Amino acid sequence: MSTFDLDSLLAPELAALSSYLPDLRSYPIRLDANEAPPLLGKDVLARLVQAAGQVTWERYPDPTARELRGAIASRLGVTADEIVVGAGSDEIIALLLTALSRPRGQGGQATVLTTSPTFVMYRQHARVRGQRVVEVPLDEEWDLPGVALDQAIEATAPNVIFVASPNNPTGVLADPARLEHLIQRSSGALVVIDEAYVDYACRDQLHLYRRHPNVAVMRTLSKVGFASLRVGYVLARPELAAALDKARSPYNLPAASQRLATMVLAELGVEVATTVRTVVAERERMARGLGELGVQFPASEANFLWIRTPAPADQVHAELGKRGILVRSFFAQGGRLAQQLRVTVGTAAENDRFLEAMREILGASK
Repeated sequence: MSTFDLDSLLAPELAALSSYLPDLRSYPIRLDANEAPPLLGKDVLARLVQAAGQVTWERYPDPTARELRGAIASRLGVTADEIVVGAGSDEIIALLLTALSRPRGQGGQATVLTTSPTFVMYRQHARVRGQRVVEVPLDEEWDLPGVALDQAIEATAPNVIFVASPNNPTGVLADPARLEHLIQRSSGALVVIDEAYVDYACRDQLHLYRRHPNVAVMRTLSKVGFASLRVGYVLARPELAAALDKARSPYNLPAASQRLATMVLAELGVEVATTVRTVVAERERMARGLGELGVQFPASEANFLWIRTPAPADQVHAELGKRGILVRSFFAQGGRLAQQLRVTVGTAAENDRFLEAMREILGASK
């Protein structure tokens, strides 16, 4: 009788990957995860609790998420047949890569093209599926590198191209001419524009979806105050949406998430807009305060700042941690990321404490 050997069964790609785990230690101020600050009033919270109480707990959720898809479609001015919902953007990414996996180029692997740095789950989901990942470094301004992307498209024949705009972790909104050129240049691939942070930006990119058949647009409710619902969605042509639906697990989105997300979209537009305005105002206030300290950063169109620290980033990160403030670090990746930190916009009090801590740390480092 043979001995069970787990390693002989595991996908070999897993050996080179690590689980995605945030810092689970306790910090009084967490500015690391790009969550919106708690700005909803007690009356709104009470309405959400009441709505959750209307869920039929013993029944499976609506497998088609009909009401939620309808609310999203109404908001975007499209049909429900163009919407697929999932457990955050993560499930949507997984569905796209599962469905669009037929190899186009040589080597027998589907190829995923994206930029670097960007959202890590594009790479993670592709590699788990045995797909080739090509990452093209962003330019000096953290924007799309036109020539390098052209060359990568020509060389790799990608199935899917992910462009986060605004980008995570840089906060930069892609140059519109460069983004449209990329779409036109890659007519054989699906270009997925990830608009997770678009609520905080000066413009969206939905016109590119309407104009080009090879474009899909991802969005989420996680960044505007409802991360706990884990609701993401993709706007795609009906034929692609139908294909993704075949790869989707039944009952993939809980009934409570469907009910509350529908309520957010249909009834809480004013409250979400207030959250966005408050965060944008705080973002600009933080930017001014950091600028006075000599901290460099590109203009952000998201709910965070991508800062280059005058002192070593690992030292700044550690000193912030000692003061009970967690921000997102990138210095371990080396290269030009060695001096970078990503700081989420928190409440006014949290932002005050962060700026005060930065004055202490940078003052002491001189």
